Amino acid sequence: MSFRPVKTTSLAKPTMEGAGVHLHRAFGFTDPTMCDPFLMLDDFRNDVPAHYQKGFPWHPHRGIETITYVLDGEVEHADSLGNRGVLGPGSVQWMTAGSGILHQEMPRGNARGQMHGFQLWANLPSSLKMTAPRYQDIQGTDIPEIVDDDGTRVRVIVGEFWGKRGPVDGIAANPVYLDVTVPPLKAKRLPVDTHASAFAYVFQGAGKFEYASDPEGVRVEKEYQGEELNIRDLSGNRTLVRFDTGDEVFVQAGPEGVHFLLVTGKPIREPVAWHGPIVMNTREELVQAINELNNGTFIRPAH
Repeated sequence: MSFRPVKTTSLAKPTMEGAGVHLHRAFGFTDPTMCDPFLMLDDFRNDVPAHYQKGFPWHPHRGIETITYVLDGEVEHADSLGNRGVLGPGSVQWMTAGSGILHQEMPRGNARGQMHGFQLWANLPSSLKMTAPRYQDIQGTDIPEIVDDDGTRVRVIVGEFWGKRGPVDGIAANPVYLDVTVPPLKAKRLPVDTHASAFAYVFQGAGKFEYASDPEGVRVEKEYQGEELNIRDLSGNRTLVRFDTGDEVFVQAGPEGVHFLLVTGKPIREPVAWHGPIVMNTREELVQAINELNNGTFIRPAH
């Protein structure tokens, strides 16, 4: 057993995408090796309809997978292959863009005008860059949830965790994607693949992700009183926590508990040529993709 130390923490940065959607970007469009195989994570949380209603009109994707997880409100989607649908609260869409697809995503708020969701981009290895596009649309009721004895809740979206397997399958990076809630002042160990990249993204409450030892090197796990937990050590709302190597992640919830995504995946370790929603391995492949987009041959016929 080895706990993963925290490599870095950083706050998501406000930005705009699509037709003027206000969101916060946890990472993306900088160093593609930062969270390999994951390229980008956006938090599109908003309670001002004018800041998200124009959505993400028609745009292309090639060479990646996009994972949309909706917590509140809805996202209506459509694509160039004729697929249409609506993602409601708790639902997930894992889209393998592969050789190329055009699609759009249009958010709608709940009755109070609130919208909250995440979009994660996962890279595809060179052997699968030009695979046929496919969707996996998963309703919230089909995602298993585990409730531990101490009240910790884990929704298993992808991968296997605590004996439950998520409904999304056949993903190249062999990822685990969890939605984790730890009650106030509880300490929790969460097993992870030793060889996988791993990060947490906190979006409610706060928690400490470092496993501290007493002077004898022994950790006494217990329920902490608020004054015994240094609030300055906590990672709070919209904080990305990147982990180093190890086979367990440790989290100590703050006085209000902590709600976060925990994501791991097998690094691809291949060259990345990246232009917006098109991610290839070489500049030549990228230029070819853009030329095909411009001359109308971007969408490959189904075989």
